[in-house]
Amino acid sequence: MHKIIVRGNNPLFGEVDIQGAKNSALKIMAASILTSEQVIIDNVPNIRDVSVMADVLRELGLAVSREGRKVTLKADGEIGMEAPYQLVSKMRASIIVLGPLLARFGRAKVAMPGGCNIGLRKIDLHIRGLEKLGAKIDVGQASLEARTDRLIGANIPLDFPSVGATENIMMAACLAKGTTVLDNAAREPEIVDLVNCLNSMGARINGAGTSTLIIEGVERLKGVSYKVIPDRIEASTFLVAGAITGGDVTVKSVCPEHLGIVIKKLKLVGCEVFESEDSVNIKGPSVLKAVNISTLPYPGFPTDMQAPFMALLSRAKGLSIITENVFENRFSFINELSKIGGQITIERHHAVITGDRSMMPGIVRAPDLRAGAALVLAGLAANGSVEITDIHHIQRGYEDFSSRLASLGADIQITKDESLVELAVADEPDFEVPSASFGLCPQWTQKKFKKYYRLKDRRTLNIYAVLTLE
Repeated sequence: MHKIIVRGNNPLFGEVDIQGAKNSALKIMAASILTSEQVIIDNVPNIRDVSVMADVLRELGLAVSREGRKVTLKADGEIGMEAPYQLVSKMRASIIVLGPLLARFGRAKVAMPGGCNIGLRKIDLHIRGLEKLGAKIDVGQASLEARTDRLIGANIPLDFPSVGATENIMMAACLAKGTTVLDNAAREPEIVDLVNCLNSMGARINGAGTSTLIIEGVERLKGVSYKVIPDRIEASTFLVAGAITGGDVTVKSVCPEHLGIVIKKLKLVGCEVFESEDSVNIKGPSVLKAVNISTLPYPGFPTDMQAPFMALLSRAKGLSIITENVFENRFSFINELSKIGGQITIERHHAVITGDRSMMPGIVRAPDLRAGAALVLAGLAANGSVEITDIHHIQRGYEDFSSRLASLGADIQITKDESLVELAVADEPDFEVPSASFGLCPQWTQKKFKKYYRLKDRRTLNIYAVLTLE
């Protein structure tokens, strides 16, 4: 296991290239199931979630290869209908194979998804939408199984503009008979990117970027070579890194129009922001100002940037309020931020941040992807050394995060966590762990995972634990 060590108080300067959008690449990889022809995806980030999705697709029978930034996929052999628990449990986005499998093959079995621990993220909208297309879906305790003779177009209003539900239903509707009208659809740039890719494969989808998608079903889709858009969340994260350190950072290879509300809030906290055709430059102020933020579906403020902005606003002079309207459990990392100086109180779905705080040295744990990145950002502004553990969450969505921050002048490194010693890789994932180990480290779980570790502390030399990933 590894950890990140950040020594703060170094302003960041320089330029950084932004990678392809994680949430575009994953969904377009799943879309390759819809055709028997070759699909080539360019600008794919080298991150854990992409590797997990590749493993899911290989398990289903697709040929998947990678060369540099390009991933090549082909679903022309014997394709399985079941996405297994041991893979789906690692990443929630793998539920997105449900719609494509159902559309092309009429059957699918998918384990309940995993990924970040940031609330229920119910998949009810996926299920109800696919049922309106004519699918029969049985939901079990650990998996759901869907089948259909043929999907039929329908009018489908979504109760909430869920990105995942929009994508799953839309991909299924591409091969349905007739026309599907999807109301209150998500409008995110990644949705538009997926629509553009599907249309390049022969789909007939209109309305991308609006709240109403009209999908005319076709008999088959063809192969495609497609380049995904830049990752707006990664770009925003590096902009916050420049702001929180009072630096001068330029993010390159971006779409500034995708960053509108984030740029607006950065200007309100006192940053100077300059946009060009494919780059954004930020100059952080000597004193940050407090602002209020409410997360909303696009084009509102992205929930994925709530945690990084909480770290930023902990340094701002005054009182800030962040209202989380998308996920109900996304304030779970506040205890970790408080360990290094954050002063935050929670009132239902509001976080009240008393700013102008000096970040202190300490050891914190990344509970999920974006919170992990936020803790690194807080470390960049700390008076001393901050250690972040459980960094596998960060590696799910940020490619070479530490080294790219280091290229901007951050004093940051990844090192091995010596508090744990790996004992064995299990052939059989089921393993009974003494309950005492959970009392010592409640973040450990007794679910089905593959590597066993033992605490190095002499007092607990014989106590074993199963870590939640790898």
